[in-house]
Amino acid sequence: MRSLRGRFPSGKGFSWLRHGVVPLALGALCALSFAPVSWLYVPVAALAALFIIWAGCETRASAAAAGFAFGLGLFLAGVSWVYVSMHDYGDMPAVLAVIATILFCTVLAIFPALAGVLVHGLARGSHAGLVAAAPVSFVLCEWLRSWVFTGFPWLAMGYSQVPDSALSGYAPLLGVFGVSWLLALSAALIAVMWLRRGVFGVLICAAALGLLAAIWGGGLLLKQIAWTEKLGEPVSIALVQGNVAQEQKWREESRAATLVKYRDMVLNADARLIIVPETALPMFFDQVPQDYLRELARHAQQRNGDVLLGAAERTSSEGNFAYYNSVLVLGADRPQVYRKSHLVPFGEYIPPGFGWVLHILKIPFSEFSRGDAHQTPFEAAGQKVAMNICYEDVFGNEIIRQLPAATLLANVSNDAWYGNSFAAEQHFQISQMRAIETGRWMLRATNTGLTGVIDDQGREVARLPQFSTQTLVANVQGMSGSTPYIRFGNWPIVLILFASLLLSYAYARAKKKA
Repeated sequence: MRSLRGRFPSGKGFSWLRHGVVPLALGALCALSFAPVSWLYVPVAALAALFIIWAGCETRASAAAAGFAFGLGLFLAGVSWVYVSMHDYGDMPAVLAVIATILFCTVLAIFPALAGVLVHGLARGSHAGLVAAAPVSFVLCEWLRSWVFTGFPWLAMGYSQVPDSALSGYAPLLGVFGVSWLLALSAALIAVMWLRRGVFGVLICAAALGLLAAIWGGGLLLKQIAWTEKLGEPVSIALVQGNVAQEQKWREESRAATLVKYRDMVLNADARLIIVPETALPMFFDQVPQDYLRELARHAQQRNGDVLLGAAERTSSEGNFAYYNSVLVLGADRPQVYRKSHLVPFGEYIPPGFGWVLHILKIPFSEFSRGDAHQTPFEAAGQKVAMNICYEDVFGNEIIRQLPAATLLANVSNDAWYGNSFAAEQHFQISQMRAIETGRWMLRATNTGLTGVIDDQGREVARLPQFSTQTLVANVQGMSGSTPYIRFGNWPIVLILFASLLLSYAYARAKKKA
């Protein structure tokens, strides 16, 4: 079989274009596949083009360069909103914020660069090698990105496919990385069809088309399966969106107005389960007047329900304070609290050796402690609510720790840190993936948006306009049962990836000896 590399233009004068500019543009184009643009099929075409470029790379360095350029384009276009949090709200000088944003995206781009190196070593210029090695290498590096240095799985390709793509049907089985793998496998099949020439080209294209049809048709069939079932009657919920400007939130002169705003919004909410956003109250929970808390609790009890209140919490032991990003239940017969366990580096805690960052960034409450990794769902308003805070819902393997016991998922966030960027839309889409993976409704209560309700199929039921002061009232359905993802988490797709990697390695060695 003739080498795939031989099918690709190899003029040295065009190396910067082939290994730099083109993959950079492909990565930036991929960012448009995520919310709010949601061009579902763009990543299939873009990854196919990237895999064709990798097939033509003569050296590891060129494959790494192409992967790095693709990643840099993806992350600069897709997550450069971190600049807003550092400059607009963290008071970092603009030049430093630009440098920090570029460095952040550069670090993230290392993972697709590593994928390029793996593909170069494993594909060995063959069609079978490319189909096996490229999707596995790309998604394995996505998975690595989800936990290395505490993890940042934002913009994993699988998220681009929810809720409408046929591939989202695989999410209850294999999770977001399984969807990423099948998307990348589709791209590899298209790449082989593009590259293939000669007598057997028609047969290979027919086989690739058949496999593509099986992958996407299988997803459509899986979307028809109800993995979980309704439990009890629907419950009324109210999601409070206070819309308190981030630059005003922690100022002492604004505290009274903020307390009054949230009190009035809760007291005007006619629902059994009322959810108030992350750190909604601009003070520690023990500093909130007891009369204020009793008034909120009494309102909930009159409706046979509960208020879930986001607040910073502190505890002391022998004079030493510990601080938590928490959600507390008001109205229940017994105290309940959820403390955030997956903290944001530099936002909620400072890694050892980086204390100097505090002199540049002015972020309140940047020394939180971690809550227990294994916490039980809230018993509230006749439901069992799996609570998560801010970007904890990016980690599907952590969300399922409270399942299958939980009947609802709930996320409280303060995405005001990212201003009027794509971040809130992307975060909403991530929550849609969690709903599909678990077969549970997801309730999102945020400070400035996006506040909304997502059903167990990942479909948007209702949302509030961003940067508006409103309360979303809806009826939601508790669910019971387990999807395969709840039972096994990411392990099935991780085992598939490593098994495929070993097979690719064995194939590459055998081909080298031959």
